[in-house]
This record gives sequence, structure tokens and C-alpha cells, in this order.
Amino acid sequence: MLNFTVGPVMSAPEILEVTGCSAPYFRTPEFSEIMFENEKLMLEMMNAPEGSRCVFLTASGTGAMESCVMNILSDDDKVIVINGGSFGARFAELCRLHKREIFEVKCEFGKQLRREQLQGLEDCTALLINMHETSSGVLYDMKMVSDFCKENGILLIVDAISAFLADELDMKGLGAAAVITGSQKALAVFPGISIAALSPEALERIEKNPERCMYLSLKAALLDGKRGQTPFTPAVSTLLQVNKRLRLIMEAGGPEAERERIAKVAKDFREGIKDLPFEPVSESPSNAVTSLHPTTASAKEIFRILKDEYDIWICPNGGEYAETVFRVGHIGNITDADNKKLIDALKELQKREII
Repeated sequence: MLNFTVGPVMSAPEILEVTGCSAPYFRTPEFSEIMFENEKLMLEMMNAPEGSRCVFLTASGTGAMESCVMNILSDDDKVIVINGGSFGARFAELCRLHKREIFEVKCEFGKQLRREQLQGLEDCTALLINMHETSSGVLYDMKMVSDFCKENGILLIVDAISAFLADELDMKGLGAAAVITGSQKALAVFPGISIAALSPEALERIEKNPERCMYLSLKAALLDGKRGQTPFTPAVSTLLQVNKRLRLIMEAGGPEAERERIAKVAKDFREGIKDLPFEPVSESPSNAVTSLHPTTASAKEIFRILKDEYDIWICPNGGEYAETVFRVGHIGNITDADNKKLIDALKELQKREII
């Protein structure tokens, strides 16, 4: 089965070998050394500012999103939430759940965020954004967002869950207080780990804020992280895969080389479907995914046929876009040969007059 979703994605054989045995016991100096290396490499790949820390939570990406809302933000914050799809809406929902005062900036599905949409919000204290709104495929203009936050002294928290390694990400350059990602996206290992890189400014807020929870406590994660451990039993095998994957990325030229590889896969696919009856949904697509509107068929039906008849998974959309939009991921262990199989299948559907 070929997997063109945006997570979990296909893993390289070297990653799969890591989980070919039982998970080891983790309260050991050996595991601590692996976790120290995971933290060091993640901070390096994100270009985190000096004095930053990185925590590894056993949760999906939403766990890190909620943890940041609980632990970094306070009751006094006035929070801008950029909402251009399912994951922007999730940030807004989390803020409401935790009684944060929010100012929701809604973007039309598939459309870029404009500076004028932020006018009148200069007195806010924090801004939450999904760098890549995975549900629509939009990659937001992060330089514009960063400039706005810097000019107005606004704390910036970035969900880069599907953007990390796929698109350019410079935590220090952005002035971001926190950057979130997850194991099952471009890191291309098993799901189960969400990662948050935290700047000194975020660390100071976490220390000052009262404890909000136990399992998603960043105070506890940071404390245990000083000894290369986690407060509770983590997804041990996934963390071992993360370590292997980070090492492989560095050996292959670092995050820049990985980003170039993903961009090449995305370009190859987009070139290959130019003559098919699909309209791009995003006006500023990420390298991670291509979001498409089929003009002659049901997106849901295309997903079903590819899955059942061709052993190919693409990524369906939910809710109001279930029938009109599907997505094709370019992250994970995907090759040009894999792209060709999907493109050939789509062209065959056109010959069969399904699309």
C-alpha cells in the first residue's frame, strides 16, 4: 500500500528496523543519552535561540498544542488565533476551553493571511498560528507574521507540525517563543510523540505560570528532561526512531537537504497532474501537501477507488469539504517512482471517465 497522506507517513527501511524488537527499558543512562541527542539535534534543526529547550510529549501534535496553551499562555493574555481551517479552529477551541481571551482572525479556506487582517490587534500579547494549515494546504506568510509580532511585542507560538523539514523554518529568525512538531509528519517515524522547542522567553513564562495539569505539564517535562528522561512512560520505540531519523537527516546533508528533497517530490507530482481536471485549493502551497479540488468527480469517491482498487492512500478531507477536496502528501519515504504510480492511477481514472 502506497501512502500519500500527511501522517502517519511511510517510513524508510532503516527506521522500521529500529522497531523490530521489544521496546527497551528507558530509565537508564543509555536512554538518557539518546534523549539528550534528540533535544540537541531538534534545537539545531530548528535554529532555536541560545538557551532554548526541547521537550518530547507522548501525544499527538494536539497534545503539544494544548500544552502550550495551558503552560505558556496566562489568564492575562489577549491571544490572536489565525483560523484558516481545521487546525486553526482547533487552536481557537483549545484557547476557549482553557479560558483564554481570544481574537480570532478567520481566513477563507485556501487563502493567504494578509497584514491588513491583523490591523487593530496590535495591543494583543500572543499570536497562535499553524504555519502550514494542513487541512487546506496553505503555507502562511511567516515573515509577515513574525514582523507584526516583533513590531508589537507579541509572543509568537508556531504549530509547525506538518511544516517542519518540509518548509523553511528558522525559530530564531522568526522570534518564535515556541515551535511545535510531531513524529508522524516529515520526521516520518511512527506516531505518538509531539515535540515543542521552547525559547528562553517561553521557559520564563512556564516557570512563572501556575501548574495547570499533570500529564501535559511543561514544568515536569523540562525538569525530567534535564536528566534525559520524561515524567511518565514515553513512546520509547518512537523516540528511538526519532533519534535514528535525526541522525540520518544530518548524515544526508541536514534539514536543508531534506527540505529540498521534499520540494522536489512535490514539484514532480504537481507537474505530473497539470492536465488532469483538478484545481489547486491553496494559493500558497506548502511542500508538504498538495490540496486539490476535482472539478468533475467526488473527492471522496476518488479516495475510495484509489484505496480499494489501486492500494494507494491519498488524504481525504472531512466536514464540508469531504466531497470537494482531497490532499496528496509529499512527506515520508516517497520517491519519484511512487509519484508515477499515483499519477498513472489518476490518469487511468480519467480514461475510465471516473474523473
